[in-house]
Amino acid sequence: MLNIFTVALIFIVVLFFASIKILREYDRGVVFFLGRFQAVKGPGLIVIVPVIQQMVRVDLRTVVMDVPSQDVISRDNVSVKVNAVVYFRVMDPQRAIIQVEDYYAATSQLAQTTLRSVLGQHELDEMLAEREKLNKDIQAILDDQTDTWGIKVSNVEIKHVDLDASMVRAIARQAEAERERRAKVINAEGEYQAAERLLQAADIIARQPQALQLRYLQTLNDIAGVNNSTVVFPIPLDLLKPLFQAGQRPDRASDD
Repeated sequence: MLNIFTVALIFIVVLFFASIKILREYDRGVVFFLGRFQAVKGPGLIVIVPVIQQMVRVDLRTVVMDVPSQDVISRDNVSVKVNAVVYFRVMDPQRAIIQVEDYYAATSQLAQTTLRSVLGQHELDEMLAEREKLNKDIQAILDDQTDTWGIKVSNVEIKHVDLDASMVRAIARQAEAERERRAKVINAEGEYQAAERLLQAADIIARQPQALQLRYLQTLNDIAGVNNSTVVFPIPLDLLKPLFQAGQRPDRASDD
């Protein structure tokens, strides 16, 4: 009789502890009664009747999921390897358990296919230069499709876009050619502006001959500041014309 009582007591104690569940603040328990959904419980202490009730624990914290590297062919037929990271969390524990078998695996597979699909619609230059826009596009698609599972995708970040060595060299040559083009354009723009300034200066000198003489005197002053043993410079005839006229007057007077 004592043995039966002891066994019964042990059975009751085990049953009691098996029915007690403690859920943390970030946990929820999806409870099923004889296989049918009953309620979402937690956090705190909850009681589950063994055998009759079953509970599936769901974590509500944000999950950081690494998307494996994917082979992507861009719209301009360039093969690259791209990997990303997805941030999501369970918003509705009931749908996350009932609507999909494994919400983590389902979200991972969906993220991989969406990454290949979205990036395949863009050229390589867009993948490298418009990463923020691509992140938002992928996040919007994932969030829309996982809403049925009670999951909220808050952010997607493309981490790496890996190119082969030949493509890296091609991009380097393209960047170098672009820098040379910009340098030539800047040089040509400078020549154009200088030509405009010279044309304006020539127009001013043509209307004001005194400006040429002032410029000539300034040039002489600049040359005088240089330590040269010999300086050769042209003399405008306008400066010597008064001397010629003065030298010709005595000769005419003697002839008379």
